[in-house]
Amino acid sequence: MPQRTVGRALARDRVVEDFAVKAIVLHDAEDVVHPDELTVFDTLIEGRAVVQLPVLPLVVPGSRLVSGHYADEFAESHQKQLVVRTWIGAGMPLAGTGCAIAPTMLAEIAARRGGDPFDSTSLTEDYELGLRIAELGGEGLFARVADGAAGGIVAVRAYFPATLIAAIRQKARWMTGIALIGWDRTGWSRTAALGDHWWRLRDRRAPLAMLVLAAAYLGLFAEAFGIVTWWVEGHPLPPLTPALRTLFAINALLLGWRLTMRMVFTGRAYGWREALWSLPRFVIGNFVALAAAPRALLRYLLVLRGRPVVWDKTSHAFPDLSPQP
Repeated sequence: MPQRTVGRALARDRVVEDFAVKAIVLHDAEDVVHPDELTVFDTLIEGRAVVQLPVLPLVVPGSRLVSGHYADEFAESHQKQLVVRTWIGAGMPLAGTGCAIAPTMLAEIAARRGGDPFDSTSLTEDYELGLRIAELGGEGLFARVADGAAGGIVAVRAYFPATLIAAIRQKARWMTGIALIGWDRTGWSRTAALGDHWWRLRDRRAPLAMLVLAAAYLGLFAEAFGIVTWWVEGHPLPPLTPALRTLFAINALLLGWRLTMRMVFTGRAYGWREALWSLPRFVIGNFVALAAAPRALLRYLLVLRGRPVVWDKTSHAFPDLSPQP
């Protein structure tokens, strides 16, 4: 695992060359790093265990729907959910990139794990590492820092999967690592940490949410088929009862609110055009999650039967940052 190799090399060099380390910053090789990132980390890591920057996925040309749904989800998560999560004192899961960790915290985790802070058997090590830091009492900060540009922030940018197959494989790994195997590995927080309990429960709702989502889409298609059948046969549609009208109205309002919030957060991060694209991408995101759920459940069942955890590697694209003519 790259983190383990680099970590050992750093520990060896510190002993040999006798230099101090203020923070260890995690990144993927394909990340686009903001020029002010190290300044932010250098300032905010003081007295804290970890600092996480927002992640803004890049929309892959030619894959606006599939790659773009990551942009929508991260825009909402890193403008709303993580902000609220850290505000109420719940453990902050790391994004695996764009985060700075204090060496003392990594040393403490390593001491409790037999000498290595990174776990190669975890499918979502970044998620578990963030929760582990919170359990040990380390203060985490999710930092949204303006960079001086209009609406700009210091953030990490990178391409995410651009095909349905790749997206499904990645989402299945996340679902397995967080909602299934991750539940077994991380358990629950301290008894009185109600906010942390709530967010861990929310993290693990994916399998149940997929059952509800599948039932909803099945009902939608069945209702559409029924309406077409009534129309073809020339029969009038049966009237809706007042209770059903009220239920449909409430659901329509909730769906409208949900889509509006998605558009607002996407628009803030990417502009109004991507905000409009977030509407069809909402359906694409649901499809990816539905397709990933059976794969995640199958992998979890295989692990329960004694199969080793297999890392489902995601292929990454490197952004072209060469000057344009």
